[in-house]
Amino acid sequence: MIFEGNALRVTSSDDGIATLTLDLQDSSVNKFGTSVLEEFSQAMQALNTAKEIKGLVITSAKDSFVVGADITEFIKWFQLDDADLIQKLHATHDIFLTLSDLPFPTVAAINGLALGGGFEVCLACDYRVMEQSAKVGLPETQLGIYPGWGGTVRLPRLIGADNACEWICGGAQKRSDAAMKDGAVDAVIADGCSYESACHLVQQAIAGKFDWQKRRSELRAPMSFSPIEKMMVFESVRGVVGAKAGKHYPAPMAAIKTIEKGIFQSTEKAIETEVKGFAKLAKSPVTRSLVGIFLNDQMVKKAATSYSKEKSEIAHSAVLGAGIMGGGIAYQSASKGTPIVMKDIRTEALDLGMSEASKLFGKQVERGKLTTEKAMQGLSKITPVLSYGEFENVDMVVEAVVENPAIKQSVLAETEKHISNTAVLASNTSTISINLLASKLERPENFCGMHFFNPVHRMPLVEVIRGDKTSDATIAKTVAYAQALGKTPIVVNDCPGFLVNRVLFPYFAGFSALLKDGADYQVVDKTMEQFGWPMGPAYLLDVVGIDTAFHADQVMAQGFPDRMGHEGENAIDRFYDLGRYGQKSGKGFYHYELDRKGKPKKLASAEAQEIVSSLHDASNEFSDEDIIARMMIPLCIETARCLEENIVSSAAEADMGLIYGIGFPPYLGGALHYMDEMGLAAFCDLADRFKHLGKLYEPTQVMRDMAAQQRRYHNY
Repeated sequence: MIFEGNALRVTSSDDGIATLTLDLQDSSVNKFGTSVLEEFSQAMQALNTAKEIKGLVITSAKDSFVVGADITEFIKWFQLDDADLIQKLHATHDIFLTLSDLPFPTVAAINGLALGGGFEVCLACDYRVMEQSAKVGLPETQLGIYPGWGGTVRLPRLIGADNACEWICGGAQKRSDAAMKDGAVDAVIADGCSYESACHLVQQAIAGKFDWQKRRSELRAPMSFSPIEKMMVFESVRGVVGAKAGKHYPAPMAAIKTIEKGIFQSTEKAIETEVKGFAKLAKSPVTRSLVGIFLNDQMVKKAATSYSKEKSEIAHSAVLGAGIMGGGIAYQSASKGTPIVMKDIRTEALDLGMSEASKLFGKQVERGKLTTEKAMQGLSKITPVLSYGEFENVDMVVEAVVENPAIKQSVLAETEKHISNTAVLASNTSTISINLLASKLERPENFCGMHFFNPVHRMPLVEVIRGDKTSDATIAKTVAYAQALGKTPIVVNDCPGFLVNRVLFPYFAGFSALLKDGADYQVVDKTMEQFGWPMGPAYLLDVVGIDTAFHADQVMAQGFPDRMGHEGENAIDRFYDLGRYGQKSGKGFYHYELDRKGKPKKLASAEAQEIVSSLHDASNEFSDEDIIARMMIPLCIETARCLEENIVSSAAEADMGLIYGIGFPPYLGGALHYMDEMGLAAFCDLADRFKHLGKLYEPTQVMRDMAAQQRRYHNY
């Protein structure tokens, strides 16, 4: 035994080959924290001075190699002053440089996932062997930073600057075939054979069949580019990456700048360039937001798992209503392996639902994600029916019929008679009270809300809504089913709109008030899109459906009349009366035509502008700052109310609900994080500037108390 610690051990064989085995105790995965890096440093020093060692293989005893850094620990690094952070980064670089300078060949045996710092360890080795099902990557830009342990230095030298920019700026996990094609690994072998193959490779290097010393020196030297080659590579990459990343996410462009400078430097100089750029990014508010999202996502998943610990497996499910939503739910269930019955009262609706599911499976085939055979097997898991004959053995029924309380109550009460006493009945309602819907049921304890977002296959969030009589077992089963569908469930308590729509409609109310005061809705859309929303409020209303928004608005106004009621006719009311339902009808705030791919293309509508103008006396211009404030303040205050009223259990769940449910700009971290960054005192002062607009702009007393005490919603 050369070295043994809590996270790794180093042993040697009779033929002089050392094996460093990564095996972090009391953890299901290997990840790099301060203590693990310290052990790695000690292991490198031991190997550097060990006698009769001829080669090294680095392997993992876990299902994955190394999943990356321990973000919960490394966020503390980002809070250090520049000098201390740079010192920490250099200390880690020294460890990896020791590995890359060992006086014998080194090979990484990659299984499972090798991400972030885990892949940077592999890059510091002379060779890499990768199992067929493994994935590698440098996802740091998704956290607002870029690789800080040599990734921007070593990867370009290994696979070329253009490929390295794509890998690092995109942050995607790369499968073995792509990694091999780009030259990031030297061999792809069968699962379970990486260690043996790595041992064979290092033996060949020791025997002189591979010139590992020449390769090492070549990968340490500056790269050679002509001015034209450099311009073609980096100008092209900047254009593509800049357009995709946008102005709110500086890390990808910073990575390109670092790579461009570093490829002409020695490894040591390039590392210095990487470290300085990394330290600058680590202190940015975007990084705080994106790291906060990562931590909040972990908390949300942990909370969901705590609900579903005592779960019963959902072996067979059903969906009521076979429209676009029902077909989407059926597809999602079938694609994840849970057979599902899809019921409707009309054959045409069933045909539409099956067509929707078939189309989604077909897209997976087109993208190479599924074979035709697998797609057909998935589609066969959906059973379309016109009666309840197949419902006796289902464990879970999701109702997805028209958003009308009376109709839903009738359908749910009828369905309850055809399912077992232990089956869960859930409603996909977006706003209607779960307690109201449960009032006609014989077993309200088995009933809850399960609110999917459209399109089902893309949107990651599912709201699980607990009614007053909903049992813990029902919540557990519903959460478990959502997880089985690959979704992120957030459990909330019942109220009009639940969490997401309750918060979204004050945002729409702020929009309506802007229009009432004479704002141009196209200017508002452009401003909010530039602020980071995927679409402005007018466009979003068209996508949601003006009819859907009209009915939901009535529910919200009835539930919260002091804040969400309004006098007189607004644009949503008028468009609804005129049958301008948005994308679904081809006209709303905008006009829609199908493009070559059959997708609705948004076009300006002079008719819609005239309609909106006719509702108000005069037009007015507003600054971007005022538009943003008037849109964001009501949303943020309502989010705080939901937390105060225990509609949602934690700040993490509130913020993730908005990011996953309505596309809240990730660089802002969520509504509560947004207020934390602004400072609650500053936020309350801003809101007070608009108090003349009514209750929607009045911070709660709890918010004012928190502001006075300089408290935050998040502790990271």
